[in-house]
Amino acid sequence: MKKLFTIDDFMIAFVSALGYGFGERIPRLFGWPDLACMGASLVVGIAIEAIMNKIVFSKAVQTRPLSRFFIYGAFVLGFVAAHHVSMAWMGVSMVDYLLQQFATVVGIPILGFVVTMLIRAYRAWKIRERYGDGSEGYVFDVNKEDIEELNQANQLVDGEYDADCAVKTRTGVYVGERQGGTISYLGVPYAKPPVGELRWKAPEPLPASDAVFAARHFGASAIQVEHAGLALKEHRQSEDCLSLNICVADEEAEQKKPVLVLFHHGDFTYGGSADPLLYGSGFVGNHPDIVFVSFNYRLGVFGFVDFSEVPGGKDYPDALNLGLLDQVAALTWINENISAFGGDPDRVTVVGFESGAISISLLAACDQAKGLFQKAFVFFGSPALAFDTPTASRALARSLLEETQTATMEGLLQLKTESLKDASQKLWLNMCGPTCDGALIPADVDRAYQDGAASGIEFIMGFPGNEMQVYRSFVGKRNYEDFVSGKMAEMQNHVDESVASALQEYIDAQASASTELEAKSELIEQWAALGIYRSASKLHEGGNSVHLMFWDEKPLIEKLGSGTIDVAAALLGNTESLQMYGNVMNEDLSEVLQSLLQKFVNGDALQLYPNEIKGVDSFDWKPFPQALVVADGDINLVAYPNEEALWSAMQG
Repeated sequence: MKKLFTIDDFMIAFVSALGYGFGERIPRLFGWPDLACMGASLVVGIAIEAIMNKIVFSKAVQTRPLSRFFIYGAFVLGFVAAHHVSMAWMGVSMVDYLLQQFATVVGIPILGFVVTMLIRAYRAWKIRERYGDGSEGYVFDVNKEDIEELNQANQLVDGEYDADCAVKTRTGVYVGERQGGTISYLGVPYAKPPVGELRWKAPEPLPASDAVFAARHFGASAIQVEHAGLALKEHRQSEDCLSLNICVADEEAEQKKPVLVLFHHGDFTYGGSADPLLYGSGFVGNHPDIVFVSFNYRLGVFGFVDFSEVPGGKDYPDALNLGLLDQVAALTWINENISAFGGDPDRVTVVGFESGAISISLLAACDQAKGLFQKAFVFFGSPALAFDTPTASRALARSLLEETQTATMEGLLQLKTESLKDASQKLWLNMCGPTCDGALIPADVDRAYQDGAASGIEFIMGFPGNEMQVYRSFVGKRNYEDFVSGKMAEMQNHVDESVASALQEYIDAQASASTELEAKSELIEQWAALGIYRSASKLHEGGNSVHLMFWDEKPLIEKLGSGTIDVAAALLGNTESLQMYGNVMNEDLSEVLQSLLQKFVNGDALQLYPNEIKGVDSFDWKPFPQALVVADGDINLVAYPNEEALWSAMQG
């Protein structure tokens, strides 16, 4: 994506040549020894080159064409003048020095590019050696020592502690850990443990406390469905999972910083903030002006089930959307306490992928979440993907009773965690996610968007071109086939008969060129993308600023796909984690996307001036219907004025 060298590099060579040339020749005229002349040449040349880099690549020069023209003209005139002076007074041709400098300007970037490509090729070879054709999905090899370290729990601090890494909040003092240029506070609770009598109850605030806690280890992940392709299958799980993690730069700041809060992915049945893909320390290291937060929330039958028809279930009215209420509780804790960590509670950006993105899209229209975030980056998630209804959720409750051989809420409450986890594993295809119940969440979220329910929130909404293969890599081929069949049934149940018939005709036509499974998968993916586009349109009509993003990068291994995993890694800069998930990061692309995310979080315009990132051209990402298209290692800006245009683009 970046240019190896640009006209700016060549123009800097003019001035640098003067520095290297005069730096060597003038001391020689004064009789300096050869070694001293060489040293002077390097000192003067490098110093002038550094100064010229600052000038040429400055915003003042790059954003004003006239300034660039003036600077370049001055360089050329200066070089010509220096050449004549050096020939007349010293008998030295500056052209010779210029040619040497050009060789350096051209040679070093090419050498760096070759080395980078060799490293990338080696990494790709190692990944292909590990994954083969990718038909087995994600495979994670973990060391026992790493798991033991990851599964340690935080303890009360009794005695001395590092006060420089300690932060006092309303709910306690938390002692983090310094690593490199960041300080991380891991496993900080944001609500009472939802255990015992609080199982299937709305999260309750923690009491005020002055106790001191270590915050060096991730909290337990939520109880979840396990598949072979999940990175967290070895991480400890518990119903006591309502914790968050905060990462800040290890530096003093004069003013409060904007906050970036990450909602993890996982189809509302698996996942958690301990996934290495979602670590924020690298991002904060590169962008120390931002405070990063991630958190866990209840999943599966612990977070999304309707007990209203179960004897005793009337006492658990919030069980339908407990996971969303956990998310609201986490955002509320952040709002009340993040200033102690240097964050600004009035400048909160939420970012989510897949189920995390669906959650954010629903909370944007939720009264209980009003004012808790001002910006949202949602990737592959929209209200259209929240298919579940109270009817489906009540059916899940009945299935849970049958599987656990219980008949009442009292019986369910007496079950051990392991029994519910085993039942979840068997019922995973029947699991529910958030339900647009008309109470917590509007029954028609897109209509609510159109009516201004999400007013005041700025959005980036993204969708991928190869996400279904990513999901297959998580759950495995056999489970994936069942999942696709279920999703197709859900889609057809949510449209009228004529649309359902058209969907089937499309599948039949596409299957003639591939397989029925592939045709269904592509349709589900495209249907989801159209839903995201439709939500963006409704938000736009409701007065929100919305930017679209289409990720169409090709995966390293086709059967592993490219979507949420790659976007999350690119945005957070987690290179090694992406390799674990079977791909190699385009570092240049990641730098651009991180810069855009930083601008979005800081409230700056989503545009780059020439060479703001060295070697990258300028562009101005306009709001809906323009989309930023990431494909083939490059970025382009394309307008999709309607759903037909988007459909055509996805097909082509």
